[in-house]
Amino acid sequence: MKVVLLENLRNLGNIGEIINVKRGFARNFLIPQRKALFASEKNIKDVDKIKSDLNKKDQEKKKIAKDIAEKLKGKILEIKKLVTENKELYGSVKPTEISKILKEKENIDLSSSLIQPVKEIKSVGEFKVILNLHSEIESSIKVKVVPEEQIK
Repeated sequence: MKVVLLENLRNLGNIGEIINVKRGFARNFLIPQRKALFASEKNIKDVDKIKSDLNKKDQEKKKIAKDIAEKLKGKILEIKKLVTENKELYGSVKPTEISKILKEKENIDLSSSLIQPVKEIKSVGEFKVILNLHSEIESSIKVKVVPEEQIK
């Protein structure tokens, strides 16, 4: 299915480009998230007209992403979890939990879909987490998991 992009998307293309994607990807993600439109003649003309506005919005998003990346540079988030005797967690630390802690401690509202742990967080220790803040800006933070009983 051909779509015209409304945002710069990593690994897909830039604003105004017409790309061919799978139908489900377009219907379930790109179009509902307002990242693309069906590539009809009318939509292509409309996107060409508003391309400069879309570029300005993209630059604003990029600036906000840079600010967030700068604020989180070198940060270590501490998460308290219940652990077993062998220092393993009951469950694991998910991106939604990291998102919630970022909101509480750093006042940064970041969607859990933008948070990618390098490996699954299932034990006590420090873990690297990648944050996809913008199609061109990627940041990383460390998540330190500590047993709940040790913190006072």
